[in-house]
Amino acid sequence: ADFRGGIKFDQVTFIYPTRPTSIVLSKLTLDIKPSQRVALVGTSGCGKSTIIQMLERFYDVTSGQLLLDGVDIRQLNLHWLRSHFGLVSQEPILFDLTIAENIAYGLENVPMEDIINAATKANIHQLIEGLPQGYETRVGLKGSFLSGGEKQRIAIARVFIRRPKVLLLDEATSAMDSQNEQIVQAALEQAQIEDPSRTSLIIAHRLSTIRSCDLICVLDRGRIVESGNHSELMQRRGIYYKMVKENDLY
Repeated sequence: ADFRGGIKFDQVTFIYPTRPTSIVLSKLTLDIKPSQRVALVGTSGCGKSTIIQMLERFYDVTSGQLLLDGVDIRQLNLHWLRSHFGLVSQEPILFDLTIAENIAYGLENVPMEDIINAATKANIHQLIEGLPQGYETRVGLKGSFLSGGEKQRIAIARVFIRRPKVLLLDEATSAMDSQNEQIVQAALEQAQIEDPSRTSLIIAHRLSTIRSCDLICVLDRGRIVESGNHSELMQRRGIYYKMVKENDLY
């Protein structure tokens, strides 16, 4: 059956095996409906990244259950699972291959026009065209000559080409200049519009991203302490309201 993109954390507790005394997630319950756009907000170390790592199955729950379309994630084939998730991390992993190969990574025989199309949607095509070898430019280890924002855009192009059901985005905290930021922002919105049934889970730092989400979950010490949309949370005048007022979100 087709994966619809429903995600449910049911009383999930997670403790790193190497640090048994610190609880990262504590009986976390989060129900994400297919096609919903959800922002995770909170201080660093509150468990946001762990949530994304658990969906990619880098870790399994210590207790509780993580369900995809109602099925326990541990029962699903790992390769199948990861093929349905498109991850854009703060420092995307680029391989010592050409830019074209980096965009099509993990897929066989991708037509060049698809690669260019994906790069165009991700607002990176012009930059690539401007390089002496264009799409055949080797990225080199860790993509040293590309800025953080450019790497993110290559990772977003990867998402466009793979068409995953779920987009996992760990928004870059490193302050990109506002023009670069708007470009990345526009690329992500394009990813949303392209497939309205796509579910998105975003570790967000930017107010503009957060406001555009259907559901905002505020995490503190491994649990969700507030959730709602932007206006609901502003009216509640709780933690989120305070974060906005104190410019913790920019």
